[in-house]
Formats: sequence, C-alpha cells, structure tokens
Amino acid sequence: MVTEIRLYIEGGGNTKNTKALLRSGFSQFFQGFIKKARDRKIRWNITVCGSRNDTYRDFTNALIDYPDACNILLVDSEGPVTQTPWQHLKSTDNWDSLGVSDRQCHLMVQAMEAWFIADIEALSKFYGQKFQANSLRKSTNIEKIPKDTLEPSLKAATRHTQKGEYKKIEHGCKLLALIDIQKVCQASKHCQTLFEEIDKLL
Repeated sequence: MVTEIRLYIEGGGNTKNTKALLRSGFSQFFQGFIKKARDRKIRWNITVCGSRNDTYRDFTNALIDYPDACNILLVDSEGPVTQTPWQHLKSTDNWDSLGVSDRQCHLMVQAMEAWFIADIEALSKFYGQKFQANSLRKSTNIEKIPKDTLEPSLKAATRHTQKGEYKKIEHGCKLLALIDIQKVCQASKHCQTLFEEIDKLL
C-alpha cells in the first residue's frame, strides 16, 4: 500500500517565491487527489523544482531519500512525443530511467500553456473583456500544438485585457486553479494517463 506520493514538477523559475506560487497552482490542479489522499492517510507532497535538469536531479535524489514513497517525475515534453516517456526523455535530454517505470515518469505537454488552451472558457472568464480567443490555436489534441507558438499566442490573446498580457508565473498559477481537468484530460492523453496512474495509487 502506498503511504506517500511525491511529485517533482518542472517550472517555477529560480526563486522561492515564484516556485511557491506555481506550487499553489498545482495544489489546486490536483486538489481532488490531495483530498482523497488526506482521507486515506496518504501523505502528499508537491515539489516545484525550477529547470528541467534541476527537476530530474531532485527526482533522482528523492529515489534515494524517500525510497518508500511513490516518487513521480512531471516535465514538459518540449516537442512531439512518439515514444514512451522515458524513451522520449532519453532521446531529448539523455536522462536514464534509473530502473523506474513509466508509471512514475509523466510528460505534461510541449509546454504547460497548452493545458490552458484546452479550456478556452476558463481563459475567457479569467481575462474578461477584450480577450481574443481567435488568437489561440484550437485543437482536440493539445499535445500537437508546437511549444514555440504557445506563449506568444496567449500573449496575443490577452494583450488588451484588463489583466494585461499572459505572464507565465503570475497568471499561470491562477489558471491552474481554474481550468477544468476533465477538458485537459480529454485533450491530452498524457495528462489522462497521469491522472489514471495517481488514481490507481489512491
């Protein structure tokens, strides 16, 4: 039986404050699982690690420091995925699996912003008037949206709103709390797989 789940997530910049903001956003994104874990006396920990390499380092250290926990790596794919998660990360980052199965290695999307595009309604509600939804590339499979188009399109869609153009940390952490996880899962098979695996652990 699993007694502790620890997530090591890419992102959050280089400061404690920005990492704390993103951690708060992810806590809202995973709030259903956190409640379920609490009800079942399973410890839950989210570590927002900063850069990709820092995330992999923290995850590998956790395998040693918390051998009895279920340690999970969650990073952007950075590009199209045609292999299993560990095979993909070996080819893109030269990371070894360290004997850990794909059940503990998960890819978000090419970049986190694709999750937001899965729920245009939440974006529109957050940014309000003058939000330009037609600036966003709509797709039933958000994993195919190229990374280099994501942030620029969000900035274009939000530039004239009262909140101003999209800011990765400031707005991203709030949007994580608002987007519909079912919409994200429907548009991203890797997110669906992540949620299914966590649900099995609980």
